[in-house]
Amino acid sequence: MITGASSGIGRGLAMELARRGAKLGLVARRSDLLAQIVSEIKGNGGQAVALAVDVQDASAMKEAAQRLSSQFGPVDVLIANAGIGTTTDAANLQASEVARVFGVNVVGAASSVAAVVPQMLERGQGQLVAISSLAAYRGIPKSATYAASKAALSSFFESLRIDLQPRGIDVTIIHPGFIKTPLTAGREAKMPFLMETDFAVNKIIRAIEKKRKSYAFPWQLASIVRLGMVLPIFLYDRIASRSSFRE
Repeated sequence: MITGASSGIGRGLAMELARRGAKLGLVARRSDLLAQIVSEIKGNGGQAVALAVDVQDASAMKEAAQRLSSQFGPVDVLIANAGIGTTTDAANLQASEVARVFGVNVVGAASSVAAVVPQMLERGQGQLVAISSLAAYRGIPKSATYAASKAALSSFFESLRIDLQPRGIDVTIIHPGFIKTPLTAGREAKMPFLMETDFAVNKIIRAIEKKRKSYAFPWQLASIVRLGMVLPIFLYDRIASRSSFRE
């Protein structure tokens, strides 16, 4: 079950996993795009069902999970990928925008997890995957809302891992850097180590298959970000304030 499957990373994961033989439930709000993807997957001999649902609607997500289970069997893996981002200077911060981003990135992920965990617990197996971001590690310019939502997502799934791992459910948190998707399209700022979608998709799938607890990539940017975590606050502020990758 993949959320945010109509474009970007979600679409890339759907196409590659279908090629590898997975039976897919594709979740997104845009039913027309989902129908196109399902049609393409089926045309290539794969199996997929479109689930046109808003991830923030907990009851609709439960119904979608039940529909998927009735067609293909219990959900083995949930990939909570649905996410949105904004570029906003703190001077222009709007509470409604914060609520909108957290609604999709955090509450949407929680609704997705709640829809599949009961059946995973019954079977004593399953895997939950969160597509977070390297932005989760520290605050970055003009990204208070996005970075905070990804930090919350990572912490949420880490807590889930501690609770659910003893019961047979694996949890994987993915922290990608910059990927060529609609979310990064149109930015004027140069994004370091910008990755092609197909490259990133294969990295993510490999981490899922290995049931990595946490995976950050590309390693060059991940190393820089980890260094930023141990820098003194005054030094980090000085470095971070010099550039914004979200322009």
